[in-house]
This record gives sequence, structure tokens and C-alpha cells, in this order.
Amino acid sequence: RVTLEGPAAHPLVPLFQEFIIRNLAVNSGSDAHLADTMIGKAVEHMFETEDGTKNEWRGMVLARAPIMNTWFYITYEKDPVLYMYQLLDDYKDGDLRIMPDSNDSPPAEREPGEVVDSLVGKQVEYAKEDGSKRTGMVIHQVEAKPSVYFIKFDDDFHIYVYDLVKTS
Repeated sequence: RVTLEGPAAHPLVPLFQEFIIRNLAVNSGSDAHLADTMIGKAVEHMFETEDGTKNEWRGMVLARAPIMNTWFYITYEKDPVLYMYQLLDDYKDGDLRIMPDSNDSPPAEREPGEVVDSLVGKQVEYAKEDGSKRTGMVIHQVEAKPSVYFIKFDDDFHIYVYDLVKTS
């Protein structure tokens, strides 16, 4: 019978710690790839309601939140306001599905230094169905989808997401 004491008593601990650190690095790398893959994509997001039923919402992942790398900006067809969620866990749990790219066109190629027309900072006016108007400002352009903008209206605290199409 061999009895180990002192630092030699646990020779596998440093090895195990190194294994954990390596695995964490691999997982965070795959998370970063997954995060990059999600941005600009159409998704189906499953939510559980208070009564336990599940609702599926179609939406688009717009961008990663600055500084808070596990959080993403997302908007939904049912409610085009700006939401912020931690989507990686939902994806891993099967509650977020990235839709096939068949209808998505690749981003337009740009020359280095090319200026892209942007509406950021521009005042907007929105005509409601009842004929009334609301005014606001374009506050952000989505890099992954340059036709998509965040708009903050003067009479509302929400930030809305619109895909603005140029008309002649």
C-alpha cells in the first residue's frame, strides 16, 4: 500500500485543471463561431408561457450587444421592437433554431473605404393607419443587414426595428 502526502498526493489536479481550461477555451471558441453565425440570420425562437405552453416567434438576430458578449439584439415579426436576450443558451437548449439561408442574400461587397449611405441621425415621420403621424430619429444601422435600422419615436420608450427599402 502506497500513501502519498503533500503536493504529490494529488498529481492529477493540475492536469485536470489544465484539461478544464483547455475545454473552456474550445467551448468559448465554438460559442464565438456560433455567435458570429447567428448574426443577421432569421431564427425561430421558442418561448415558454406562464401556463407551460410553448410559443414560437420568428425573428432576426441583429447584432451582439457591445461589452456584454453573451447578449444579442433581436427583433420579431410579431412585435418589431428591439429585444436583448442571451441566445446561445437558448440555441444549445433547442429553443432557438437558425433558419436556412435560402432566402437570404449575401451582404453586398464593398470596396475598402467605400461610404455606405446611412440614415443614422435623420429625423423620420411615420404615418399611422388612422392618418396621425409620429416623429422620431434613426439611431442605429445594423451592420449585418444595412437596410435594417433602429428607430426611436418621440412618443414611445421602445426602440423599433425597420427594414427600410429605397423607393424611387
